[in-house]
Amino acid sequence: MGSLEDDWYPVRMLDNRVQQGELLELTPEVRDLLWRTAPTVAIPDSEVTAALASVERATALLHEMRRRITEGSNRITDALHRMYRLEDSGDVEGARQQLRDVLAVEVVPHYRDIAEGQLERLEGGAR
Repeated sequence: MGSLEDDWYPVRMLDNRVQQGELLELTPEVRDLLWRTAPTVAIPDSEVTAALASVERATALLHEMRRRITEGSNRITDALHRMYRLEDSGDVEGARQQLRDVLAVEVVPHYRDIAEGQLERLEGGAR
């Protein structure tokens, strides 16, 4: 099994081409990419099955995957910057809250794992 970037990068590049006007072609490779990527961005198999029934729906699925990757990345990065700043200033509870806020809305397992790991670290450090 490869890294997330092995699938997320091609999703971003494919989405860029589609947004620039290229029609999505549901080749076996594209179908496989969408199937592999879906669980990494918390999209259930039933949605992938339905989306692969048409180019329009598959295009919407691709856009949603890209949105989740990008927004989740921005959300966790911003929260971590705020968390470190608050932690450095001695506001450990404020730092924890940054992570709780991410966990309240984030669906992408990778980003949730990062937030949960940092929250555990902060909670362990307060004991």
